[in-house]
Amino acid sequence: IVLYAGSATPTAHFFKTAFGFSEIAYAGLETGRKTTSSHVLKQDGIVLVVSGALQPSPVSMHIAKHGDSVKDIALRVPDAKKAFETAVANGAIGITGPHKMFDKHGVVRRAVIGTYGDTVHTLIERSGYRGHFLPGFVSVRPQRGQGVGLRVVDHVVGNVELGQMDRWASYYARVMGFTNLVHFSDSQVSTEYSALMSKVMQDGSGAVKFPLNEPAPGKRKSQIQEYLDFHGGPGVQHIAFQTSSIARSVSLLKERGVSFLRIPDAYYEEAKERFADTPEVDVERLGRLGVLIDRDEDGYLLQIFTKPIVDRPTLFFEIIERRGSKGFGLGNFKALFEALEREQGKRGNL
Repeated sequence: IVLYAGSATPTAHFFKTAFGFSEIAYAGLETGRKTTSSHVLKQDGIVLVVSGALQPSPVSMHIAKHGDSVKDIALRVPDAKKAFETAVANGAIGITGPHKMFDKHGVVRRAVIGTYGDTVHTLIERSGYRGHFLPGFVSVRPQRGQGVGLRVVDHVVGNVELGQMDRWASYYARVMGFTNLVHFSDSQVSTEYSALMSKVMQDGSGAVKFPLNEPAPGKRKSQIQEYLDFHGGPGVQHIAFQTSSIARSVSLLKERGVSFLRIPDAYYEEAKERFADTPEVDVERLGRLGVLIDRDEDGYLLQIFTKPIVDRPTLFFEIIERRGSKGFGLGNFKALFEALEREQGKRGNL
């Protein structure tokens, strides 16, 4: 996942010190790049690329419009040329056709298609490459952060305009063969003042999940509309990182200064009743940490959301631990929505 940042070096440092990522590769002036610099960060199966502009460029234009934000959700494919041609034949927005990148470590084939707003998907075929990351990057002596137990990207959520959710859900279905895993209506996700609607699109393997949100009409401005206003249109709202121990991960993140949304104590009183038959769930500890909990027919999940990590009220992160559940915490949506709304009110944007 590629993030564009107003200043890439301190942003990369933030991810290393607060979230425990390690830097594994770099590209910039020292490697022959003249317009952008990029830091490649890794933690277990998660790879983030933080890129910044060195001169006026498409990167600086993107940052001026959207602020620090996600630009690219890259997808690994077995055949980049075939994937691109099939996607375009099915109606994909073609950005960059198939092309090769190579160095002494081998060849990478790439192509790029568009999705909502200015977000793109790079299709990467890298089975013939043995380097640390990509041609054009140099490996760096691992500047290891102290990991917090983040393992993989669980899902990436996009916000789109009112009336556009079905369009983009259909786009993923038609272009990539994704299916609609679940649909949340405005009656399920609402407060007295605002609401949203959401569809979760999933690939055939179940490994790639893209929830899509749109605002719903209400008495006041939806938090999704607040995002759209400040982001300057559709884009990635949050990235969910999966962990095997949310209590450990959240404790470490809090020690390093990461701020999370706070859920009222009344939520946990009700949770004690819901999970009275599940002794391994320590609701009191979860309450102290501010972690939400939900269950379905397959098991349960634990989740928590950071406050925005950028200056604008846009991009944030989710930490999630799955104990069998394949869902998205429907039972938590109201509490989460109200917590987000309280923060929105503090900003004067409700």
